[in-house]
Amino acid sequence: MIGRLRGTLAEKHPPHLIIDVNGVGYEIEVPMTTLYRLPSVGEPVTLFTHLVVREDAHLLYGFHEKRERELFRELIRLNGVGPKLALALMSGLEADELVRCVQNQDTSVLVKIPGVGKKTAERLLVELKGRFKAWETMPMIAQLVVEPTSAQQVSSAENDALSALVALGFKPQEASRSIAAIKEDGLSSEEMIRRALKGMV
Repeated sequence: MIGRLRGTLAEKHPPHLIIDVNGVGYEIEVPMTTLYRLPSVGEPVTLFTHLVVREDAHLLYGFHEKRERELFRELIRLNGVGPKLALALMSGLEADELVRCVQNQDTSVLVKIPGVGKKTAERLLVELKGRFKAWETMPMIAQLVVEPTSAQQVSSAENDALSALVALGFKPQEASRSIAAIKEDGLSSEEMIRRALKGMV
């Protein structure tokens, strides 16, 4: 099991990254909550990872904190929840927001996540109830303010944001509408994704 990677952030194409570790490039998929906290390309980065081995691929998922990785592991233990749905849940909601939904047995937010219908949301809440006792005393995950990017990078940032939303399970038309609804110019792809998800959820 690959549990942690420390290296240089070589590429960033949300929700995928490549981390260069001593000349070896590891391709990693991350939730948006991790993406928002990444440094710039070329900067050093450390991620806690979870390796999923399938017959046709070895898939590596990365997280900014151990706490996020533990949440991911709790989610994929549930019946019918694979890595894609787990990442969608963690991208649409901060870890503490998801814990609050479970504590309050609130399906209204979960059903807005792609791939989560009412029955799935109800089942998730029942199965997760009681699993997050240790999280109640942990500190909230800090919100990160993402700096705007230059105007020359807007088109690329929009494309990256659209690709990330589609990878999370949103329909292309829905993702396009959400990005188009963001009126502010010069935002980074991370900030566009954050605002689009906030508007969707």
